[in-house]
Amino acid sequence: MKDFIIIGHKAVTAPFSLNDLPGAAGRMDILCRCVNAALFLSHDLRRDVRVYLVLKGEPAPPKLICFNGAEVRYLSPDERSAASLIKKALEKNAQDFWTESMPGVSIRKGELGDLLSELNRKITYLREDGEDVRGKSFEEPLFVLGDHLGVTDDEEKLIEAYKNEIVSVGPISLHADHCIVILHNEMDRLEKHI
Repeated sequence: MKDFIIIGHKAVTAPFSLNDLPGAAGRMDILCRCVNAALFLSHDLRRDVRVYLVLKGEPAPPKLICFNGAEVRYLSPDERSAASLIKKALEKNAQDFWTESMPGVSIRKGELGDLLSELNRKITYLREDGEDVRGKSFEEPLFVLGDHLGVTDDEEKLIEAYKNEIVSVGPISLHADHCIVILHNEMDRLEKHI
């Protein structure tokens, strides 16, 4: 499996209006674009991908949502569709364990540290000053990306507590969803030996 963790510092943790994803939903639009970039192919889904969203916004942070590409249903390649599935997950009573809200979409209480502890494997952290991703091979990668606010110092310390490597998709800051597309492209090229 290829796992992506996206941290949403302002992403709301209660049901929200689908009509204002960037504003009232706390930049939920960013997380929705990341879900789509990680899971969608031209006419199919990437079945070997999971996307974990770390929601840190009000009113009841933190919460974790998982999209599993092998099981997800009712997801279309637009922000509103992903947002609708996130909203349905937030309507569930989040517990300290994963609860499925829709096929392939689950929610639980927890923060980044809980998720990293659960997954417990090498982390590939994206940062502009990291090692060039070109030609790197990844075995069961776990990528961590920040939202428009990046990653906080405390979050970096959590990442550094695990075996990790810092990689870069280029010398300038890109949107998280663009980074995901570039990562997939690099991994696809290596897998297909292009």
